[in-house]
Amino acid sequence: MLYRTLGITGEQVSAIGLGGWHLGLSFVDEALSVRIVRSAVDRGITFMDNSWDYNDGASEKRMGKALRDGYRDKVFLMTKIDGRSKKEAARQLDESLRRLQTDRIDLVQHHEVIRFEDPHRIFDDEGANAALLEARKAGKVRYIGFTGHKDPHIHLHTLGVAREHDFAFDAVQMPLNVMDAHYRSFEKLVLPELVRHRIGILGMKSMANGIILRSKTVTPVECLHYALNLPTSVVITGCDSMEILEQALHAARTFRPMSGADVQALLGKTKASALRGEFEPFKTSSIFDSTATHPEWLGEEPPRVRELMPN
Repeated sequence: MLYRTLGITGEQVSAIGLGGWHLGLSFVDEALSVRIVRSAVDRGITFMDNSWDYNDGASEKRMGKALRDGYRDKVFLMTKIDGRSKKEAARQLDESLRRLQTDRIDLVQHHEVIRFEDPHRIFDDEGANAALLEARKAGKVRYIGFTGHKDPHIHLHTLGVAREHDFAFDAVQMPLNVMDAHYRSFEKLVLPELVRHRIGILGMKSMANGIILRSKTVTPVECLHYALNLPTSVVITGCDSMEILEQALHAARTFRPMSGADVQALLGKTKASALRGEFEPFKTSSIFDSTATHPEWLGEEPPRVRELMPN
């Protein structure tokens, strides 16, 4: 297993991270999900991804069970919350702690920052980041980050709003894959900013839940190698079977830094399919936007905003 540094935190984490969403899918039984997690850890994967909203909490509950018996101390545990208000964020965080059966989460991220108003709600005096700062002070949280998949300009905007509030994120999660470079590119716009400020870089959607593979232009291992070749701290990949876990481990084991010619050859194969975002529907549609179908997860708008509304 390759290990890399998570930005300015100095934490050493596995270059491949285990995605949590797949662990709670209906066709993955609990025994298999526990086996996947523990096998991943036994084989050197230390970065665990999850979210409060994955599969109605099943993903966190299963990971919590898998991390019993000494496994918790072997991993860097990350989860995400959807709450934008301080009250809702605190509630979701405490629920995640119970599900994951732990008294601390190494990295908690504001999930689905996909709207330009999201960072303003997060950094309001009664916003979600206030809850995470209190949790960090109490020892429940070690590091704070954010995720998003919609538009790189929203990521840049969020980083700017954070700076206005004298806050620096420890990590940022975003889509990084063989098609992103051609369309509304996080790689081209956001990645250099994160490198400049030494923020931990978490790559996701290297295969877009298999959608990129339907273009028939690249293999799964090529997708993982491309993302690993970027200055990522971790490339998170979902595993719903032991075979897919083996594929991820094989990609890590066989990865070698790619030459410029190799990168261009791979991008050349994907360019025609990538130009309209057809195989990155998380950018061009709402089907990946869980908070769009559950706006109640975000909590109430800040009081100062509600006061502006007419009676």
